Amino acid sequence: MTTSRLRGALITAATWVLVLMFFFPVAWMVFTAFKPEHQAATMPPTFTPDFTLDRFDAVFARDMLPYLINSFSASLGSTLLVLALAIPAAYALSIRPVTNVRDALFFFISTRFMPVAASIIPVYLLLQSVGGLDNITWLTILYVGVNLPIAVWMMRSFLAEVPREVIEAAQLDGARLGTEIFRVVLPIVLPGVAAAGLICFIFAWNEFFLANLLTAQVARPTPPFLTSFVDGRGQFLAVLSAAATVAIVPVVLAGWIAQKQLVRGLAMGAIK
Repeated sequence: MTTSRLRGALITAATWVLVLMFFFPVAWMVFTAFKPEHQAATMPPTFTPDFTLDRFDAVFARDMLPYLINSFSASLGSTLLVLALAIPAAYALSIRPVTNVRDALFFFISTRFMPVAASIIPVYLLLQSVGGLDNITWLTILYVGVNLPIAVWMMRSFLAEVPREVIEAAQLDGARLGTEIFRVVLPIVLPGVAAAGLICFIFAWNEFFLANLLTAQVARPTPPFLTSFVDGRGQFLAVLSAAATVAIVPVVLAGWIAQKQLVRGLAMGAIK
């Protein structure tokens, strides 16, 4: 075997090891969801349990569907709003750059420097004053503010790859700004839009801190709801695994549907 083939085989093997390391906790969680509760936390672990669907029955007995709907509404709504704001902003920062582009980019990313916990008190008081606590609309708006800087940075890297000749040709044909963005540029960077949208959707779906502190019942999304399965007696691992398995299904489906666009989009942003 030549040196290059040996190196390639080692890289492939190392990649598979890393993939399995990252995938194993998720696979074990799904496996645990089908165990009876008394077999979920045994040591050593039980690899041949009495498989059952009782834990999933217990999950839906607690009426999990409204929480899933809240998560889907807030995640999808915030993702669409983020893309609607990020695409024009990234266009101005890349294809038609404004003055002091670096200052503008630094401002966007600097909004993520401060931990969310540091701003939770003024956010809470503000929402309390406008009646926005336990409200899915205000939670969606907060998710927009959290994910917008990431989307702007991602979309700027994608838009920077658009050939300037295509844009100049559209301008010579008399295309207006809206036509230039949505009819010429956007179809070229559609994989990047899918990648940014999927990442924002996942971040919004998994967000716990704001959702836990700013919602109670009506607008409660899935991540805080999962904590209700934690039992002080310690008998909760199987039912919690079942609830978490149900919670990851929408994200897995979204990633599976957009996988081709996601790979193309991330590759597009990596090429300079």
